[in-house]
Amino acid sequence: MEREEAPAGEVLAGEAPTGGSLLRQPPAVWATAGASVVAFMGIGLVDPILPSIAQGLHATPSQVSLLFTSYFLITAVAMLVTGFVSSRIGGRGTLLAGLALVVVFAGLAGTSDTVGQLVGFRAGWGLGNALFVSTSLAVIVGAAAGGSAAAILLYESALGLGMACGPLLGAVLGDASWRYPFFGTAALMAIGFLCITVFLKEQPKPARKTSLLDPLRALGHGGLASAAAAAFFYNYAFFTVLAFTPFVLNMTPYKSGAVFFAWGVLLAVFSVLVAPRLQRRFGSLTVLTGSLVLLAADVVVLGYGGHTTAIVCTVLSGAFIGVNNTVFTELALGVSDAPRPVASAGYNFVRWFAAAAAPYFAPKIEEWTDVHVPFLVAGVAALLGAAVVVVRRTALTHEAEELAPGHATEDGVGVFAN
Repeated sequence: MEREEAPAGEVLAGEAPTGGSLLRQPPAVWATAGASVVAFMGIGLVDPILPSIAQGLHATPSQVSLLFTSYFLITAVAMLVTGFVSSRIGGRGTLLAGLALVVVFAGLAGTSDTVGQLVGFRAGWGLGNALFVSTSLAVIVGAAAGGSAAAILLYESALGLGMACGPLLGAVLGDASWRYPFFGTAALMAIGFLCITVFLKEQPKPARKTSLLDPLRALGHGGLASAAAAAFFYNYAFFTVLAFTPFVLNMTPYKSGAVFFAWGVLLAVFSVLVAPRLQRRFGSLTVLTGSLVLLAADVVVLGYGGHTTAIVCTVLSGAFIGVNNTVFTELALGVSDAPRPVASAGYNFVRWFAAAAAPYFAPKIEEWTDVHVPFLVAGVAALLGAAVVVVRRTALTHEAEELAPGHATEDGVGVFAN
């Protein structure tokens, strides 16, 4: 098939970018990558301290889980806005706006006296994070020297490092007080704001401004709609593990942080190193289907096994989640005929709604039934995602021949939150 030409600073999904040094990058790239680590840390930061927050604010697990729901609900809606904003004020302005919002709302979250206040401030944090994360990859690639491959690998490494270190930071600071991780995040993002202000120059704005409806129009493409639907079910399983498991493990912040640190390490390794090799050997859709089925089995065993089994399955789920993250995003961006940022926004608009739904429904399902059923529901959701991939296989491959065996991306270019 004939490939569209990538705009400046972008690489098409499935394309192997030209080589370059990972370490020889200008300060602007390092500043943005460093801030990206902190941004991704914010996703899992509250994991180890969820029980502590519930105790400190006299809240139930379902109330505290709304920290994820408000965060990702705003993130989902913001996906319709990020392209609109960045195409008008530029990448640098969008990054700084996002960072400023995170600094303000993360700091305010640490001052909360009620769970309602904390949930509200977390929503503002989600808006800032959406603006930052949705723009950071394009900025890193656009500012990189020596080709885009090293820059994209650096972004993927920042994602994995952030996802792994977020729970660890939450545990270390949260052991003293559940408020400290929020203040710590605000301080780190403030440093990121200063670094980007100093080191990052404004990049050229796109020739065509993005409208608010462009991401929704992109979902009219059958392949992209199918990828988004499958990712919706997958994300429900993913965020059941991330948001509900800490209550089931019921461990100290340090122990819970260690569990999710190991989870994040597996996520990073399988996302950046393992997924591309599996894709080259078996093809993306086969790998994705198998990984979703294995994730379904893992979360069911997690829910019905003993405490040690739950710990092992929580850590192991990071491997399947890492593979799914990479393959899903490459698939979504490779199958669509829309420009990359627009396709990404439409795809993420759908899938982040599941990230908002799972933390709300999992504790509710436990209240209505028992502690095992939320994981059974998550397993069924993962299987439904696999079923969508199988049933819609033709639509998912019609415009993405480059995702067949032997044509997967060499560097595992997958944008978890782009």
